[in-house]
Amino acid sequence: MNADVSGSVLIMANPTSGGYSASLLEEVQTRLEDLGCKTELRLTRHAGEIGDVCADPSLRVRTLVVAGGDGSINEALAGLQNHPEPPQLAVIPFGTANVLALELSLPRKAAAIAGLIRYGKARKMHYGFVNGHPFVLMASAGFDAEVVHAVPLSLKRRLGKLAYVITAFRIAFKRKAASLTISLDDGPALTGKLAVASNARHYGGPFVICPGGVTDSGLYMLVLERDDPWSAFCYGMALLFGRIDKARGATVTRFTTATIRAQEHVAAQVDGDPFGSTPLEIRSTGATVPILAP
Repeated sequence: MNADVSGSVLIMANPTSGGYSASLLEEVQTRLEDLGCKTELRLTRHAGEIGDVCADPSLRVRTLVVAGGDGSINEALAGLQNHPEPPQLAVIPFGTANVLALELSLPRKAAAIAGLIRYGKARKMHYGFVNGHPFVLMASAGFDAEVVHAVPLSLKRRLGKLAYVITAFRIAFKRKAASLTISLDDGPALTGKLAVASNARHYGGPFVICPGGVTDSGLYMLVLERDDPWSAFCYGMALLFGRIDKARGATVTRFTTATIRAQEHVAAQVDGDPFGSTPLEIRSTGATVPILAP
């Protein structure tokens, strides 16, 4: 890969992402070209296109810029792991929650974004695997995944984060929670109603649930014993104040391999998008991808 800082830049943008801004993209592209970068802007036309482009061995650019949400980053990561000579990643934060943008303190103004792409240094971003699929933020099973599965796309695009809150209240009092069995490495099995395997410090926005982060190796498992409405409120308050690991009935444990199982299928989600259901096989491998970050 040519490491020349004036090399080519491909910006792939998902026009259906929440917060999509054509004017921001155009300004970033103009500023990059003023800085001497050969830049192409490509809008996706179908689901999976980012992953297909990233997996294509003929892709030869110095920097691939993903303009979208956390799901678009996951899609790029899934493709790049199969690329023989992957480019470095950069992110223009769109989407609903933008957890990765918070995790890496990524800029949101055109001038700062272009400066980072042109002059920034790449950091190693670690990621884990769930059922053979990469994830950079989290993989979970339980109530949060049920909400991710149930939120209408039209509502999500119109209301953003509020759509998840509305959906959570809509299904909270009529669902029947299932018990999960969580096995971590060689330790004793844990039981709970919600399990979150996290590669990032943040969850659902600015809320911190564990140490480490995407630029550190290792995964953490958050297990909540209960998910009835009152317990959910208490856990939510603990999350708000950054004390979820201190909450009664909550545990946070570092692990290398884990399984999440249930007697019946329980909804799962990966990086904020639906991901089928349990069982989940999760592992840390030390795999990394270069990403531009301050």
